Amino acid sequence: MEQKPMARFINPFSDWGFKKIFGQEINKDLLINFLNDLLEGEHHIKDLTFKDKEQLPELQDMRGIIYDIYCITDKGEHVIVEMQNRYQPYFTDRSLFYSARNIVNQGVKGAKWDYMLAPVYTVCFLNYDMDEFTPVKFRTDVALMDMNDKTLFSDRIRLVYLMLPLFSKEEDECENDFERWIYILKNMSTFERMPFQARNAVFKKLSEITDISALSHEEREQ
Repeated sequence: MEQKPMARFINPFSDWGFKKIFGQEINKDLLINFLNDLLEGEHHIKDLTFKDKEQLPELQDMRGIIYDIYCITDKGEHVIVEMQNRYQPYFTDRSLFYSARNIVNQGVKGAKWDYMLAPVYTVCFLNYDMDEFTPVKFRTDVALMDMNDKTLFSDRIRLVYLMLPLFSKEEDECENDFERWIYILKNMSTFERMPFQARNAVFKKLSEITDISALSHEEREQ
């Protein structure tokens, strides 16, 4: 029986692989690039700071939270990035809870309301089809809006759901760096070479840090 060739690059949808790419201080330029491509035309992040992923409950009998990735941009925006490899019931509720907790945590004690809330962005990578939305599509953007004229009511909560199985473009069909990111993440563990390296240096760096042959023994075990 012919043996299947060993993967050249890590699986970005393992917990370790996802955080290797997007959750390390030394490689935070990858996350900045991805978020800027995701929100192109809306925001431009120059820098971000990784924060403690574990949010303890205010009371002993309340539920705590452990984010996959949690950071604050140079403009003070809160960004939560979650990766869900397999179907989980109530995932939309969980993502809403995570976003709302981050809003609540900005509150200050005292009777006087004299502070502004910083926007909270929650980006969810889903490696499965999610049937809660109609129509079911690759990217779903959620914000608070006026139900009558569909105008934005508040930018303080924004959720973006990316269902990678529904992204159908091939390498030569990708039209921008955001689509190139998604194509790579969806197919990375099958590549013999990393595409788009000549187009953008960020993809060359991505190739270097995800190449299994360059990992330490401990990293390979993980």
